[in-house]
Amino acid sequence: MDKKKIIFDCGWELFHSRGFKDTNISDIAKMAGIAVGTFYNYYSSKEKLFFEIYMKENEKFKKRIFESLDMNQDPVTLVRQIVEQNISAMNSNKILKEWYNQDLFRELEHYYEEVKGDDDSIRSLYSGLFKKWKAEGAIRDDIDDELLPAFFDSLAYIDAHKEEIGLRHFPQLIQYLAEFIMKGLTDFKK
Repeated sequence: MDKKKIIFDCGWELFHSRGFKDTNISDIAKMAGIAVGTFYNYYSSKEKLFFEIYMKENEKFKKRIFESLDMNQDPVTLVRQIVEQNISAMNSNKILKEWYNQDLFRELEHYYEEVKGDDDSIRSLYSGLFKKWKAEGAIRDDIDDELLPAFFDSLAYIDAHKEEIGLRHFPQLIQYLAEFIMKGLTDFKK
């Protein structure tokens, strides 16, 4: 078996079970049955391995969303379902949840733009839907295309502070905020 694939698979398993912070290169190397020095023949750092794993995990998640939802539903219903699935995935998948790790976010964002741009992100899903809905006249056309997905980026940041907001009401709060955003974008006079 290819050593790079073994390292990738072992890294995925450890990042998935422990998270980024609690996984180190020596653990990955040990699980892969290689020396730590061999790890560096394939990846320059733990971050580079993690970023590659994150990209694959994000691609799988986006594919699942596309396969599970009817993309032709009305905008409010569709966005409600996407937000539900996104929050669920972020809370249940330690790899995807790292997008909201403040210590790692900037590096991950830079790597993401460098390697893939926005093409495979959940953000690009929103961007594509907003462009489609704008063309169809289903949402307001007076809001800049760059600003539209930022409304939903803000929901993800709010999710990272759910303990401060209060866990009891948080699931309802995030759903209402997504609904309010979409109603604000769709309930307009033409």
